[in-house]
Amino acid sequence: MGDKVVPGSAVADVDGEVVVFMIGMRINRLWAVRSWLPALLAMPPMLKELAGDRSSGLLGYRALGGGPRLFGVVQYWESREKLYAYASDPDRRHRPAWAAFNRRARRGGGGVGIWHETYVVPAGAYSTFYSSMPPTGLGAAYGVTSGRRGAHGAAVSVA
Repeated sequence: MGDKVVPGSAVADVDGEVVVFMIGMRINRLWAVRSWLPALLAMPPMLKELAGDRSSGLLGYRALGGGPRLFGVVQYWESREKLYAYASDPDRRHRPAWAAFNRRARRGGGGVGIWHETYVVPAGAYSTFYSSMPPTGLGAAYGVTSGRRGAHGAAVSVA
């Protein structure tokens, strides 16, 4: 996601449904490094793998911080099917990382918590607006176009 400001008003140049995947972790016990460090270190190689493969379906992502113990990523995908295909592919980085996490979790401890949420938003059920911003969120994933109207002509309220 670039830092170049798009002057004036813009909207995401997206048509159709939008798939948003949110994933994160929480360090529950700082001293349980063997629990949380592998989970923390697993995400960057997965994102690199996905970003390097346009056919994977990942359109873009943004890393989020929520304090010293919370980490997360918002991802935008072409389809739920491509997201699930990546997650279940034994030849890609996610599946082995997930299996390793489950092995550590079975040993107990609860030193780290993980979560994820998937949202499939139908066409026309979302709106976007950016004013003098670099492409962000859906705008970064799909690109932006000048205007003051959201996807499918849905009016965007501007205060």
